Amino acid sequence: MGRMNVRQMWAAKLAGGNVLPPATSSRAPSAVPAPRLTLNRPPFAGLVLGIDPSLRGTGLALIEFAPGRQPVLLRCETVKVHQKVAMPYALAEIHRAVSAFLGDFDVRHVALEQTIYVQNFQTAQILGAARGAAIAAAALREKDIFEYAPLRVKQAVVGAGRASKEQMARTVMALLGHGRTLALDEADAAGVALCHAFTWRA
Repeated sequence: MGRMNVRQMWAAKLAGGNVLPPATSSRAPSAVPAPRLTLNRPPFAGLVLGIDPSLRGTGLALIEFAPGRQPVLLRCETVKVHQKVAMPYALAEIHRAVSAFLGDFDVRHVALEQTIYVQNFQTAQILGAARGAAIAAAALREKDIFEYAPLRVKQAVVGAGRASKEQMARTVMALLGHGRTLALDEADAAGVALCHAFTWRA
């Protein structure tokens, strides 16, 4: 089967067929195969806030999903915190930004990217704190919270678990029909939201 473009992928999903064809690659057999996701349930409907946590650059993307039409990006933001700002205040900025999204919109679910394995303990601790600030903001508003590994997000959205950030950004913008180039952190956050809607089961 030939390679499907992202619009064909989305059309297939809405029609109830396979979102992605089997992976076709000339690379080594170790390449991660594309998943065969099928729509055997009603499509996800509602608002999803996707979050890509980071102490100095948390990506946020709010996407609206409705049956029969393309998902719509309602708002996105990168929470940029200067390196000179102490960690407690950086965490407060993340919490404040997530709370603002949740206060302005009737968000159904919150989806976060899980922390990837890092060898540096201090880096892991910082990333965990950033995730905690975002999760706490959602939990205080009693939102359902879901977490996805980066590999799963890339497989669900791009069809390749080793896709680059640039590939992710291009695919996300095509799926959303978005004309403006998204910042990489915002594209990653949007990717998490798309992954959630594509794979969520009640």
